[in-house]
Amino acid sequence: MRATTLVWRWRRNPLRRRSDVLEAWAGVAAVVLVLMTGPVVGWAAGSAAHTALRETVREQHRHRHLVSATAVRAVPGGGDGTDREAGAGREGYHRVLARWPGPDGREHTGLVAARQSAVPGKRFPLWTDDQGHVAPRPMDEATAAVHAVLAGLGAAAGTAGLVEGARRLIVWHLARRRYAQWDRAWERAGHTWGRADAGS
Repeated sequence: MRATTLVWRWRRNPLRRRSDVLEAWAGVAAVVLVLMTGPVVGWAAGSAAHTALRETVREQHRHRHLVSATAVRAVPGGGDGTDREAGAGREGYHRVLARWPGPDGREHTGLVAARQSAVPGKRFPLWTDDQGHVAPRPMDEATAAVHAVLAGLGAAAGTAGLVEGARRLIVWHLARRRYAQWDRAWERAGHTWGRADAGS
């Protein structure tokens, strides 16, 4: 049905209005713009995001350090919530009081989240920042690439949405003009049928 309507708008016939042609051209322009600008905007946004994320990856790997922490004892749920990792309450993790060496050689002690149960004296890996505080695991290149691809796809989809919104706005404006023209045409035709207030 939509294909038939589109063909009807392009065919020469006495019922075709100027607004029909403009509406058809708006549809064609929207498709061309989406096909041309969508991939370009998506690629540009994805490339910019990838560059920024790779810099973030390098920065995080430069300032985060994997150390070997030693469990002191298990800590029941609750706690004081002073540690970001320990307060996260992540499923599958155990709250542990542990000690670990900082990058400067000083020993640190605090609540951390560990995958293993806290057996006193057991060692486990722990990420810290330059000051020796517990830090999240640094982002890797694969995660950065995935986020960049998602950013590019989102930008392309957003561009397509803007173009479609503009097309719909044009079609709405043309429809309003068309209805106004119909109202004027009916008003003129009503005078040729006799008295306008007689309903004939």
